[in-house]
Amino acid sequence: MLKLFSFFIRRPDHEIRFARQLREVLAIDTNNIQLYRTALSHRSVKETADENNERLEYLGDAILSAIIADYLFKRYPYKEEGYLTEMRSKMVNRQQLNEIALRMGLRKLTFYNKFDNALKGSQIFGNTLEALVGAHYLDKGYTQTQQWVLQQVVLPHMFVEELEELDINLKNKLIGWANKNGKSLRFELAEEKREGNRRLFSIDVHLEGEIIASGKGYNKKDAGQQAAQAAILRMGI
Repeated sequence: MLKLFSFFIRRPDHEIRFARQLREVLAIDTNNIQLYRTALSHRSVKETADENNERLEYLGDAILSAIIADYLFKRYPYKEEGYLTEMRSKMVNRQQLNEIALRMGLRKLTFYNKFDNALKGSQIFGNTLEALVGAHYLDKGYTQTQQWVLQQVVLPHMFVEELEELDINLKNKLIGWANKNGKSLRFELAEEKREGNRRLFSIDVHLEGEIIASGKGYNKKDAGQQAAQAAILRMGI
């Protein structure tokens, strides 16, 4: 308690507010405020590698994958490798992580360009969650990060029984529907442009020669999945 009190009396108001948000929303107590501010900063507001969360996202992706692999390995001692690999993929799927991040309240904590329409349908909050895991690992070490991930992410938000039924490849799902119903379907790259130091891809879904949905992403795979999801929602598949 004395340590926490001394932290508050040394910090400016904006850092105190941020520290309180970390504790109240994410159950994180830390003296390393800047590390978590970086983890929550998207490149749309911080362009340099030492200020935005892309490096921490890279690290957090690996740490999260290891924690999930360990969790599944211990929970299912008699399941074969194929099942464990598939379930891990479903649990760390970008769309799944994005939905979890939103439920956790990361939208109000993430620093990003709210006026950038390209970000509205993207998975930046799932990416931010991975960066947050990376920051937690650097701040607290693996064991405490493992405990935090299990308590704040896995147990409250990842229900293995439901995920077993989930088809995470929406593009394949849409193609399968089209083949089954004798429909002409294709995904077409509509636009590729530079956005800062990255390329932004736009992909259209054509059904029977008509564009029915579009998606955007910083790689073609994510853009295709976004387009497929929009098409599936529109058609009620």
